[in-house]
Parts: sequence; C-alpha cells; structure tokens
Amino acid sequence: MAVLHGKRVLFDIDGTLVDSTATVEHSWGTWAHEYGVDYDEVLKVCHGRRTEDTVAQFVAPQQRAAATARLLALQESADLDGVLALPGAHRLLDALPLSHWAAVTSGPRSLMAARLAAARLPAPMLLIGAEDVAFGKPDPESYLKAAAALGFEARECLVVEDAPAGVGAGRAAGAQVLAVTTTHPAAELVDADVVVTDLSCVSVDVTDSGVALLIA
Repeated sequence: MAVLHGKRVLFDIDGTLVDSTATVEHSWGTWAHEYGVDYDEVLKVCHGRRTEDTVAQFVAPQQRAAATARLLALQESADLDGVLALPGAHRLLDALPLSHWAAVTSGPRSLMAARLAAARLPAPMLLIGAEDVAFGKPDPESYLKAAAALGFEARECLVVEDAPAGVGAGRAAGAQVLAVTTTHPAAELVDADVVVTDLSCVSVDVTDSGVALLIA
C-alpha cells in the first residue's frame, strides 16, 4: 500500500471527481466543426486546461475572444444528464471534512459547481476556477492560490488530477500528486507520485496533522 501525507487535498473536477467526458467532447466537437478546426487535435490538448488556453492554439488572435465565448456558451448549455460521479469520488469526499479539501479546476466556477451538483457530489467550501487565475494549468498558479486560501503552502498539500496539464501544475506548485487514468493513460501521467485507475482504490485517514491518502 502507498500512502501520501498532506495537510489538505486539492482535487481537480472534470475527469477526477466527475465523468463529464461525453459532455465536454460534444461541446468541443461542435466548436471544432464551426471553426474548421481538427477535432482530434483539439482532443489531444483540451482536457485539464482552461478553454481560452486551448482555443488560443487553434484560432487567430483576433478570433480568440469570440471563439472562447462560443465554446463557453456551448458548455453552459450542454445537457448535464450524463454527468456522473467517478468511482470512489462519493466515498472519498464524504470521508473528508469540508475544511480539509478544495476543488481546483480549469473550468468556470459556475459550470463546475453545476457538474458537481449533477453528479450529487458535495459542494466545496473553496473552488478555484478559470476566472480566478491569470495563467491556467500547467502553470501552478491555481494550486498555489488554493493552498494559500486554505492557510498552507502548496508543498504541504496533496493534488489529485487526471490530466498531464494538471499533474504538471501540481508538481510545479511543489505538491505531491496522485493521478487517475480516467482520461489519459498512465504513460502520460508519469510525473505524478502515484498513478491509479480511479479513486475506488483510495481511502482517507484524517488525523490531527492533516490527511493521509491510502492507496491499495
């Protein structure tokens, strides 16, 4: 059994706690068709990153604001019926006091809160979203900001992620990183300290000094 110790746990949302892959990919597919962009190339880089950062790779500078707004509109209007909690997410969050975890996402706060609610997962006390940072993942800003808001250094926290950009952000912030292979193969997540299939093999022990993630 592997064990990761930290003061607090910082979770990504899409692909980590919530399965919204069908919704996300449908929105990007519609957008790619409208803008004449190679959908397969978009899928290679869109997971775990802010919309505006992905859009910037595919459209001219003068189109980026409108293209980003269009994609966000598609995401906001998407059906949430297919959004589900990923294996182990309910159990893990239920075992953690709200004060001991936060959500750190590349998506807008309102959309991510709606997906958590659709998946019947608890609403975090702290949610850092795309609009809260100047630089998206893999830049560490979001994780540094979340840790500071909880009163800790990022190096004292544990990050749980599913995408290479998120793993990179956690590592750059100095945190230990647990990665799940729900959206990317293990070979793309090698920078994480521990890689697992999903959160069903992870349990939590809350102690006076913080949190331990126990990985079977």
